[in-house]
Amino acid sequence: MSIHSGLERPHQDSPARPGPRTNVRARAREAALPAAVVAVLFVFYTVFSVRRHSLMLTTGYDLGIFEQAVRSYAAGHWPVASLKGPGYNLLGDHFSPITATLAPFYRIWPSALTLLVAQAFLFALAAYPLCRWARRAVGRAAAITVGFAYGASWGIASAVVFDFHEIAFAVPLLAFSLAALGERRWRAAVWWALPLVLVKEDLGFTLAAIGLYVAWYGSRRLGLATAVFGVAASLVEMFVVLASVNQNGYAYTESLGGDGPTGTAAAVERLLGLPLQLVWPEPKVHTLLFLAAITGFMALRSPMVLLCLPTLGWRFVSDNASYWETRFHYSAVLMPIVFAAFIDVLARRRHAAEAGDAEVRKAARTSQRASLGITAAVALIVLPLFPYRQFPDLFADDPHVTAARSALAAIPDGASVTASNRFVPQLTGRCDVTVLGYPDMRPRYTAQWIISDTKAPSGWPMSAEGESAALDEALAQGYRIVTEQDGVVLLERSA
Repeated sequence: MSIHSGLERPHQDSPARPGPRTNVRARAREAALPAAVVAVLFVFYTVFSVRRHSLMLTTGYDLGIFEQAVRSYAAGHWPVASLKGPGYNLLGDHFSPITATLAPFYRIWPSALTLLVAQAFLFALAAYPLCRWARRAVGRAAAITVGFAYGASWGIASAVVFDFHEIAFAVPLLAFSLAALGERRWRAAVWWALPLVLVKEDLGFTLAAIGLYVAWYGSRRLGLATAVFGVAASLVEMFVVLASVNQNGYAYTESLGGDGPTGTAAAVERLLGLPLQLVWPEPKVHTLLFLAAITGFMALRSPMVLLCLPTLGWRFVSDNASYWETRFHYSAVLMPIVFAAFIDVLARRRHAAEAGDAEVRKAARTSQRASLGITAAVALIVLPLFPYRQFPDLFADDPHVTAARSALAAIPDGASVTASNRFVPQLTGRCDVTVLGYPDMRPRYTAQWIISDTKAPSGWPMSAEGESAALDEALAQGYRIVTEQDGVVLLERSA
C-alpha cells in the first residue's frame, strides 16, 4: 500500500528518476518539520523540568532514586539506590537496564539535571516519527497538528512534571515502531519495539501486542515470533530475574491481587469481576475518556489503539489507585499509541478517497480539516487542566527556595543526610541520602545531618506536623540546630 504525503495526487509530469542530490534535498525537506517540532518540544520540556528542579519541586521518590541508580552505573556498579534501602539493587524493583545508557552522560555531568534533560529529549524525540509519518501520509497540516497535540498531551505533561522515570525510553521506541507499522515496514517495527523489554518488565506484553498486529496485517511468522518473545521476556523478567535479585520476589504481584483469597472459588470470582474492574471505579473512566478525547475520539477507529490494552490492563487490574489516574507518569507510553492510531485513521481515509472522484476527494479534505481542528481544539482546552499551566509560575522569585539553597550549601560533600523528600534530589549527586520519615529504612537518627522543610513539605512520607515532631525527637537524640529560616531547618549530629 502506498500512501502519499499531500492532499492532492502526486505530481507526475516528469518521469525522470531523481538523482542522489535531489534525493538528499527531498529527505532534508521532509525531515525539517519533524526536526523543528522535536527542537521546540525539547527546549520547552527542558526549561520546564530544570526550572521545577531549581525550585525544589522534584522529589527523592522518584528522581533521587533514579539518580542514585545511574550514579552507581557510572561508577561501574550495579544500580544501587540507598533511598530504597541499604544496598538496594534497583533491578530487584523494576527491570530497567536501559537506564545504564545514561551513565556516560552522568560521568560528564553528575547531576539530577542529566536525567531530566535526557528525559526531555526522549519525550521530544517521539514526535519525530509521528510527525514524519503524518507529513508523508496526510500532509503538512496533519504533521503540525500531531506535533502540537502530542507535545501538549496530558500523558506527557504528567510525566514531565513528575521527576524522571525509565518509561521515557519507551515513548520514542514506541513512536518509531508504530510509525513503521503504519507504513507497513514490519521488520523495522519489530526492531524498534524489541528494546522495550529492557525498559520495564511489563512492556514485553506491549511488544507481544505489536507482534500480533504484525501477524494479523503483515508477516505472520515474524509477528507470532515477536509475540511469543515479548510474553516470555516479561514473564522471565518478573518471576526469574526480579525474583532472584529481590529476596521477597516480584514486588508488584501484591497490588495485582497476589495477596487476596486463594482457591478455585476466589479465582472464579476475580475472573467474573474482571470486566467491571477494567472500567470502574470512576478514576478509570476519567482516564479512558481523556485518552480517547485527545484525538476527538478519532483514534478509536484504528486497530492500533488496541496496543494500549496491555498497559491499561495491568494498571486497571491493580489495587493501587495511583495507577488508575491521569496523574503521574503511567500514561506517557499511551500517548504515541493514541496519536499513531489517529494518523492511521487519517491516512486510511485519505487513501480511500484517492480512489474516488473530485467530490469524494473534496469531502475527504473537509473531513480531514475538521478532524485536525477538533484535535487541536481539544489539546488547547485540556491544556489548563494539567501541569503545563504551572509554566508561568516557574519564573517567580521564592524566598523559601533561597533559604533552602543556603541550608543545603552548608552540608559538605560526601556527608550522610536525612532530608525532606523535596530536598533529596538536591543532594543525591554528592551525598548519601535517605528520606526523612520513610518507615523502616535505617536506624532513625544515624545521619550526620538532617534537613527538613516544615513550611512546604511534599506531603510524603510525612506531613509538616510530622516533620516538626521528627525534628523535636532528633534534638532530644543529641542533634543541634545549625540554621533555621523560613521553615527550613538544618540539624547536625553532635560529636
